[in-house]
Amino acid sequence: MSRIGRLPITVPAGVEVKVDGSVINVKGTKGELSHTVASPIEVTLDESTLTVSRPNDERTSRSLHGLTRTLIANMIEGVTKGYEKKLEIVGTGYRVQAKGSDLEFALGFSHPVNVSAPEGITFTVEGPTKLSVAGISKQQVGEVAANIRKLRKPDPYKGKGVRYAGEVIRRKVGKAGK
Repeated sequence: MSRIGRLPITVPAGVEVKVDGSVINVKGTKGELSHTVASPIEVTLDESTLTVSRPNDERTSRSLHGLTRTLIANMIEGVTKGYEKKLEIVGTGYRVQAKGSDLEFALGFSHPVNVSAPEGITFTVEGPTKLSVAGISKQQVGEVAANIRKLRKPDPYKGKGVRYAGEVIRRKVGKAGK
């Protein structure tokens, strides 16, 4: 039995969960999310508890069991608290500015790089070198933050670039002097 998959999910007050066959809809104060559960996995709702079960011990069923439980728990946490990833920019002349709901980066290229906010994502600029990406979908927040980091990955020699807050960059020595 999957250790994560067999744990029940408690539905907090103010969150509405609907299980319609293989489609699960979660509605909370921050918004609404839905997920389609893969075929062998079954989800049952008992008052304020969700239970994820699998019919057999085949390899695909076992692998989807814990995954499905975690995805549903992330949806419930997303509509109650939301998710946020903080990013920081390191480098001389590197900065970010808010242009409405979009961002404009100066990352050492010959032109500014514009990033538009997808639906459900909000950007917050806390300073010229600090920003945060927030939303209710953990997957979408992580993907947008990764795409922003991909604009200028941290350099292993000088450490310049866009990185997650608290991320440690392994530095290389570079050329040795005479």
